[in-house]
Amino acid sequence: MSSQTTDSTTGSTTVYRVTGMTCGHCESAVTEEISALPGVTSVKAVAADGRVTVTSSAPLDDETVRAAVDEAGYELVGRD
Repeated sequence: MSSQTTDSTTGSTTVYRVTGMTCGHCESAVTEEISALPGVTSVKAVAADGRVTVTSSAPLDDETVRAAVDEAGYELVGRD
């Protein structure tokens, strides 16, 4: 099951599951790392449900996103 959608207007949006986020600081750390990836236009991290919604100009490689989440100190466990 994938929640990834792509079209020429909005690009690609993917929802990832991330463990370890518990507060606003966690959300900011994850958002900052993923936002630095090339092509990323929007990131919304929600600690309460462990979801991170990423919009980019083109689909991102899951391992690239996983590395960014790891750099922030959290674990990407899959897509939602």
